[in-house]
Amino acid sequence: MWLREELLKSIWHAFTALDVDQRGKVSKSQLKVLSHNLCTVMKIPHDPVALEEHFKDNDEGPLSNQGYMPYLNRFILDKVCGDFDIMEFNRMCWTLCYKKNIHTKHLLISDNDAFKVWCIFNFLSEERYPLVIVMEEIEYFLRKLTEAMGTVWSKESFAECKQRQNSKNFLTAWELIELVGMGYFSKGLNHQILSMGINEVFNELILDVLKEGYMMKKGHVRKNWTERWFVLRPTSLSYYVCEDLEEKKGDIILDQSCCVESLPDKEGKKCLFIIKCADKSFEISVSDKKKKQEWIQAIQTCIQQLRLGLLSPHREARLRRWELRQRQQVEEDDLAERMRQLQAANESKQRELEAMRIKMEEAAAKAALEEQRRKQTQLDLQDRYRLDLEREKMVRQQMEEQVAQKSSELEQYLQRVRELEDMYHRLEEALEDERQAKHDEEAMRKLQASLLEEEAAKRAELERIQQQQQRALSQTEAEKQELMAEHLAKERDLKAAVQQLERLQRERQGAVKQYEEVTRKLERAANKTKTWKDKVAKHEGLVRLIQPGRRALLWKNLGTLLYHTELKPLSQGALDL
Repeated sequence: MWLREELLKSIWHAFTALDVDQRGKVSKSQLKVLSHNLCTVMKIPHDPVALEEHFKDNDEGPLSNQGYMPYLNRFILDKVCGDFDIMEFNRMCWTLCYKKNIHTKHLLISDNDAFKVWCIFNFLSEERYPLVIVMEEIEYFLRKLTEAMGTVWSKESFAECKQRQNSKNFLTAWELIELVGMGYFSKGLNHQILSMGINEVFNELILDVLKEGYMMKKGHVRKNWTERWFVLRPTSLSYYVCEDLEEKKGDIILDQSCCVESLPDKEGKKCLFIIKCADKSFEISVSDKKKKQEWIQAIQTCIQQLRLGLLSPHREARLRRWELRQRQQVEEDDLAERMRQLQAANESKQRELEAMRIKMEEAAAKAALEEQRRKQTQLDLQDRYRLDLEREKMVRQQMEEQVAQKSSELEQYLQRVRELEDMYHRLEEALEDERQAKHDEEAMRKLQASLLEEEAAKRAELERIQQQQQRALSQTEAEKQELMAEHLAKERDLKAAVQQLERLQRERQGAVKQYEEVTRKLERAANKTKTWKDKVAKHEGLVRLIQPGRRALLWKNLGTLLYHTELKPLSQGALDL
């Protein structure tokens, strides 16, 4: 079944040929004739009143292509079956349009060759109206043509052809026929070779002839071998008596269940292979192994395409090229959009740069003014610095005189430092005496503690004796005498203990006096040590505070300190050093 788009392309050429005034519209009477011819060629029952009934509400006159299309789809194309001759259909449409658009007398090709180029144009053209063929498909067709003519493809010639089109990226059917017919790509070749090349490309692209040539076929009844001209198409392998295709002898219908296999040589025949179909098998012999392999590969490819449910190889290739062009067009559109965005961004950047340039010029003018002010300020500062430098020189001379004066005072200061060191040694000796006094005080404290403990023990003994006396008084009168004697003895002991206690008290008072004397000595040593510490601390603070820039303050503080310590004040130069 032929694709509706391919049928519409041929009908479009016929419709535009009937548009004599080139207004895009055709009268109803002419459309009736065209519809009748289409129905006749496509073997569809023709209804003469269908057009009038379909357009009975439209009395405005001629119809456009868009207006005629609903009728064409409904009453003609929807009823099409695949049993009509597509070449007769194309020939009828070609007859209506070619005389109006081209004259083949000045061309190197015949009317039949021009018709074949026209059919190739319809096959390769874009599916949009008006019909055109893009440069990619033109290059594909011309490459096929040069290959069929046995010549080498010339990129230079094709580039010149594109230049002649004035940057136009497509051609109409009549421009393509003129391009091929003028012999731009067949220079040096006779007309017959060009015609054979066109015919080969036509058979391959339009008639779907994938391969053709002579082979030997074994008969099914007589089992004899006969040479036939075989033509391979996507769904069949037809064989004829000879290559003029006038007398067809039969068809080998290819389907998904078919297969092709190689056979060993037998019956004196070489290079054999067999095509196995559902109902019968066909044994075929070719002249050499190369052709055998080519035929087996071509037939296997057709069977594989049928199993995959694909169209013919050239229609599949055309569809892939179209999809590739669509993707490229989308990418080009995206690229153009990005370029527009980049251009807009670039223009915006240019405006920003221009604004920045103006701002920079203004800033440069301000900078120049500031530079002029800065130079004037710098000149003023230089004058001021020169005056300051002169004053500094004078101050430096004065300072040098003061340094010379103070260097003589340094010796006096050093002498005073040595005296302070002697005072520090005497202070250390006083501290040592203080430590010894503290040690003696600790010894006296321990001695006093031991005396107190002895006194406490004696007191406890006297209390015990007194208690014994009281117990003795409570005894009987009979023991009184004894107790009296014993009492007298104890009184004597008591007197002796009292005397001993008094002696201990006197010793205690002597120890207390000695402790008080030691305490007074310790206080005097502590006061003396504190006085020397204060003096040394003040002198050490004076040494640390002697730094440049503080001469006047140090002079005052050190004079005051030395006045209180009854030392001679140092001179200003000794303090600076």
